[in-house]
Amino acid sequence: MKQFEPLSRKDQQPVRYLIVDDSVFARKSLAKMVESFGGQVAGEAGDGCTAITEYARTKPDIVLMDITMPQMEGIEAVERIVQEHPEARVVMVSSVGYQDNILAALQKGARHFVQKPVKPDALYEIIRYVLNDDAVPVGATEAK
Repeated sequence: MKQFEPLSRKDQQPVRYLIVDDSVFARKSLAKMVESFGGQVAGEAGDGCTAITEYARTKPDIVLMDITMPQMEGIEAVERIVQEHPEARVVMVSSVGYQDNILAALQKGARHFVQKPVKPDALYEIIRYVLNDDAVPVGATEAK
């Protein structure tokens, strides 16, 4: 996998992620990607209900959330997480890229959407965008 310039928070700590997908393979694949960005997996969940609990427990910087899952789908989970934690940054990651799903997820509080199969370059840029100025490449100096 390509080496990316590591992203970190303004406090120079690694960006922490919660990865939510009912597929173990998809979670492991996303974990490898975020680790290649210098990130740290704070937690994982296989459904929306567990995602809500794990968000409260781990307080991640970014959530990567699938849409189609058992028990509670990602769109409902993102709405519940953002209601309880308005600062939450959720990126929807799904192969179900229907316009309605993307729009619903964004209306419920998701910050962005990435289509499966996830390309590392695309995910890296989306994460940089969603973190906005909270993430700086390691070694970068801030303009004064």
